[in-house]
Amino acid sequence: MPSEEIIEKFIARVEENKHDKAIEEFYSIDASMQENQSEPRVGRDLLVENERKVLSRVGSMTSKCIRPVFINEDNVVIRWVFHFEWLDGTVTEIEEMAHQRWEGERIVEEQFFYDPKQMIPK
Repeated sequence: MPSEEIIEKFIARVEENKHDKAIEEFYSIDASMQENQSEPRVGRDLLVENERKVLSRVGSMTSKCIRPVFINEDNVVIRWVFHFEWLDGTVTEIEEMAHQRWEGERIVEEQFFYDPKQMIPK
């Protein structure tokens, strides 16, 4: 079960827009990440690589946790709002719920729930 302190550190790292560093620091080596009902991506190295590809296309971004954060033993649910200003000049705003399963102080599974229509840049 993760401590509130470690969850707050994780949230802080994401809100600093250091998503790749958050994965390196808080995910297990064999962690999985799943977008809605898509096939999960598995393995921390792959997760970091994917995140860096996304971040390489970002001009600026804002990441915000909308509280409260729900914690029930090894399960954590966080509501996020992300604002992306892409290098091509488009903007994307995404609101999602992230369900995480932790083992100790590492995330082993994460699934995101969001409306895919939000992914269309404005």
